[in-house]
Order: sequence, then C-alpha cells, then structure tokens
Amino acid sequence: MSYIDGFLIPVPHAKRDHYQRIAQLAAPIFIEHGALEVVETWGDDMMRGHTTDFFMAVKAEEHEGVVFSWIKWPDKATRDAGNKAAMEDPRMTGADCANIFDSKRMIFSGFVPLVEQRA
Repeated sequence: MSYIDGFLIPVPHAKRDHYQRIAQLAAPIFIEHGALEVVETWGDDMMRGHTTDFFMAVKAEEHEGVVFSWIKWPDKATRDAGNKAAMEDPRMTGADCANIFDSKRMIFSGFVPLVEQRA
C-alpha cells in the first residue's frame, strides 16, 4: 500500500508566487526519486472554526494563506529513500523556504492510507 507525506504550511499572500516557484522546482525532483504524485494546493474555500481549523493549526496570521500539500509514494521504504535523495539532490539548493514562510509553524507527517479508491 502507498504512503503519504502530508503538509500544512502558513504562507504570506504576498509570497504565494515565490512558494509556487519553489514547489514547481521541487516536485519533479521528488518524482525522480520515487514519488508517484506531488500536489500543492492553496486554501480557497476554507471555513473558520470555533475550536480548531486549518488557520489555527498553523497559527496563520491575517496576511497568510494555508498551503495543504501531499506527496504520494509507493510505500514507506521508497519514501524514506526518496526523501533522503531529494534533500541531498543539488537542484534542491535553490529551494530554501526560510524567506518564504515560518517553518516552525509548518505541520508535516507521514500517513498510511486506510482507503484508496480511484474513479
């Protein structure tokens, strides 16, 4: 069964295009190192909750949007090797996100799918 890396990232609205360029640079590198799919999304129709929501999860400020992204891998072993290889890939040198968003508020984790179904 596949393995999913999931991410929630607070990104300033003014840096959306910069984030997108970095994501476009990184996506094919992850694919070359074994990922099946890389998806980067910008929050559009996001509800504000009373107890929690995507904004609260990453402590997004008024000037920030929330990126929800995932990388799908064939399995966890491929993910572990692929992540390591992608991070060591010299093309990732230009993918420094420190000046785009506050990485301390980014949430990321690995997930084992419970259900996978396609149309």
